Amino acid sequence: MSSITEVIVQNEKKTFVENVQKWLLYEQQLKLVTDKAKQIRESKNATTESICRYMQTHGLSQNKIKITDGELKICDRKEYSPLTYTYVEECLAKIIPEKESVEFIMDYLKQNREIKITREIRKTTNK
Repeated sequence: MSSITEVIVQNEKKTFVENVQKWLLYEQQLKLVTDKAKQIRESKNATTESICRYMQTHGLSQNKIKITDGELKICDRKEYSPLTYTYVEECLAKIIPEKESVEFIMDYLKQNREIKITREIRKTTNK
């Protein structure tokens, strides 16, 4: 190998090692941020429950709380459960009497759903 080729290979290897180190640093930083966000979300949810309970207990659930940049008010939000295969199958069974037809539809849905493949790096830890 010529010296220029060796230098190029060494530079590529150095860049590769640096990229792995960066990736590990990013992974660590994301874990810290994710953990902190989870803690904040849990604290916010507990505080939300406390505020809502107070407002309902004191007949303030229709009132709004003025804040510097707007207002807070209690709202009801609909949360739909996910469309699972079990749920879809149960619903189909209620409207289609032939079990074979329901099974055919379920097999079709399972075999023809869109699959997206993405390349990623997964970190495993030694135990």
